[in-house]
Amino acid sequence: MWWTSWLASRKMATVATSDSRRRRLGAVIDVTAELFRVEMTETADGYTLVGFDGQHYVARIGSLVLIPLTNAYVVAEVTGLQERPDSSTVSSALRSLDDVMNASSRQLTLSPLGTLPFEESKSFSFGVSEFPPLYADVLHVENRDLDRILNVANQEVEIPGSSPTATKLNSLTIGTSVVFSDYDVKVRINEFFGAHSAILGNTGSGKSCTISSFLQEALGKPDLVPTGGSTFVLFDTNGEYRRAVSKLPSPIQRTYARIEHAHAAPLTPDEPYDERETLIHFELPHWLLTLEEWELLLQASDRVQRPVLRNALGLTSLFATGSSAQLTELRDHILASCLLHLLMDSESATAARSRIAGLLNVYELQKISNVEIMSRLTVSYGEFKPEHDFKWVQGALNGLLLSSAEIPSYKNQPFRFSDLEMALNMAILFEESHGNRRVRDNCSTLLTRVKSLSTRDEFEFLRVGLDGADISELTPDLFVDKLLGIAGSREERKKSSQVYVLDLSTVDDEVVEVVSSVVTRLIFDRLRRTSSRNTYPVNLILEEAHRYVPRLATAASTLDATRIFERVAKEGRKYGLFLMLSSQRPSEISGTVLSQCSNYVIHRIQNPEDLQHIRRMTPFISDSVLNRLASLPKQYALLFGTSVSIPTTFLVRTANPLPQSDDSDVSTHWYRSPETIRDLP
Repeated sequence: MWWTSWLASRKMATVATSDSRRRRLGAVIDVTAELFRVEMTETADGYTLVGFDGQHYVARIGSLVLIPLTNAYVVAEVTGLQERPDSSTVSSALRSLDDVMNASSRQLTLSPLGTLPFEESKSFSFGVSEFPPLYADVLHVENRDLDRILNVANQEVEIPGSSPTATKLNSLTIGTSVVFSDYDVKVRINEFFGAHSAILGNTGSGKSCTISSFLQEALGKPDLVPTGGSTFVLFDTNGEYRRAVSKLPSPIQRTYARIEHAHAAPLTPDEPYDERETLIHFELPHWLLTLEEWELLLQASDRVQRPVLRNALGLTSLFATGSSAQLTELRDHILASCLLHLLMDSESATAARSRIAGLLNVYELQKISNVEIMSRLTVSYGEFKPEHDFKWVQGALNGLLLSSAEIPSYKNQPFRFSDLEMALNMAILFEESHGNRRVRDNCSTLLTRVKSLSTRDEFEFLRVGLDGADISELTPDLFVDKLLGIAGSREERKKSSQVYVLDLSTVDDEVVEVVSSVVTRLIFDRLRRTSSRNTYPVNLILEEAHRYVPRLATAASTLDATRIFERVAKEGRKYGLFLMLSSQRPSEISGTVLSQCSNYVIHRIQNPEDLQHIRRMTPFISDSVLNRLASLPKQYALLFGTSVSIPTTFLVRTANPLPQSDDSDVSTHWYRSPETIRDLP
């Protein structure tokens, strides 16, 4: 057994030795644990430092080299190029006469990355335990080596049961390498789309185009197995992705939703879209919000307002159509308690009658006629007269009181938005009837916020009406199923859409925060309850993430969206929910969310604070790699993380069609007649 293994290792070593002669760049002349120094031969093919001009050379900053040992190569990155300090003296590393005749004054500085076994079935691994000896050969890499090092050899795998036989891919091409000539940069699908990722860079550096390119590459392979099981939900804060996904090949379907309100600009697409795209006005039923989300949305204070708001939300169930007999009795009990309180504790009989009339105009007692109560409550000279009518009303209301009664809990049952304000008033009256006389003053700001929420145009999407609606279709699960493109019954479910683009460009950050957090929480809860865990992957794309996943809550923040995103960042992988953040200010994004990202695509970043933030979040990246970020041209990016084995600088594949994020042609729009300015509505 050992003999066979020894022969195999000798054979691989022989092949490596033969290969070394053809690919030799030079020899190692200095070895430390962190750096190697190499003196190059004059016969090596080019070693000039090059920028991002499309030229490709063998040895330059960011390139890789191989140093053969006994059974494996040491993989090292070129981090420096320099002249030999004394170019008149030939290094002893070039010991033969031929080497002396071909000596070069150029040297390379290398940083070791890992090892690559000679055996091609084995892959690259980080870390170096065996260091090369002095005068060891240094080889340039070829494309086949890069596929093994990056572990993205695109093996096609047959899909059983497909007719005709089809294939799926393990990796996706996302662009071309800046360092290696004509080499396509790929990411491993499972490691990139099956983990959280961040796409960062200054405004105008190409983030939107990168996301569009990734989507088109992932979903636009008509000659392979269609990605019918994929699900992408985009929070499109700038309204730019509809065009980017408009030409995905069949059978990929898209759903385009937009928040509409009175002040929103009309939708005028600049090009036609096909019939496979569903256009909807986005609505988020208000009863799908949790108690905590209501409290945050209305900024309810801890001591008084939160308990009253919880009671009010529970009371909304008493006024739903078709309430049970038990709920009807409880409703009469609460109404009677409030009416008795108004009768006994109002400043005057006139004020009491007025407030009672207002309450009975909205809510009707079941066992006593509202009309009879009001007819018996007559006021004469500031008092209720005749007294026997007043006593009759008191007795009738006391007869509706229950010996033991509790306000029902909030169960996300449908209710009219207008019921919330009345339920809140009733909850306050109920508290007052139990002796809490200051509760109304303490809840005045809460009442104001509820009234504001019921009238503001930008929150119209939240005030979903019930008239003519099928209540059975307004459950959280069915709402999420529409988002995720799931159609049909439980037994015959199918995908009706793979891409859901939610246009949030017409609303401000307050609404974006509410929508993004509630939608994300609903999806997360839905996936946590699935019977087959982690089998329905969903990718959320968060455009301009710093606006609603902030590191610090802003004064204008109404709903702390960061909470749910931090939970998804920490737990979402277990249930198949993955985040893709896009931001121009990484230092303003929640550190918890950003630190959980496994992959980073970083465009040009020049702000020192943002650069340092990335450095703190990604300690395994060297300073030499991060130093490249400030000078990256548009459309170029640095990729590192679990989806590639080593940090890679690449030119992003051009998206087609591009998102609607074009730069303004200022000179064209400047130099025209003032009479031709008709572009604004």
